[in-house]
Amino acid sequence: MKANAQQLRDERKKSDHESLEEGSALLLDFFKLAAIQASAESGLVPAVVQNAETGEVLILAYVNEEALNQSLEKKIAVFYSTSRKELWIKGSTSGDYLDLVEIRINCEQNSLLFLVRPRAGGVCHTKDESGATRKACYYRKLQSSDLSLVASGPLPWHDSSK
Repeated sequence: MKANAQQLRDERKKSDHESLEEGSALLLDFFKLAAIQASAESGLVPAVVQNAETGEVLILAYVNEEALNQSLEKKIAVFYSTSRKELWIKGSTSGDYLDLVEIRINCEQNSLLFLVRPRAGGVCHTKDESGATRKACYYRKLQSSDLSLVASGPLPWHDSSK
């Protein structure tokens, strides 16, 4: 298993962003959390970001104490960018702000759920085949070891009338 995980890590490093973000090969980064915690100046917790109206999971982000406080104060989603190592106000460059409806905390108080209302088009930094920003970062599904595109929007079992 370790050799397999190491091979995946090496392959992932060799791949470019286009292959990673648009390809059909599975290149999961099993070491992301360890790298994040090792480089973080302060503690981080994962935050699942969900569309409050459709129930669609939009993105998984990370939050430090300052990002959480700013989210509560500004009523918009503020995260900690693990790649840039700074606060990230979602939408500050794209205009795709996420208005904060509610923040929930899990039973062990080690992760958050941000319920949001997207103001504009998309959430993901990648584009779909028409060139539009994707509405969510979860645009591929895993079948065996291959990835395939899925439609964005409410999940098939979601009933908004409830």
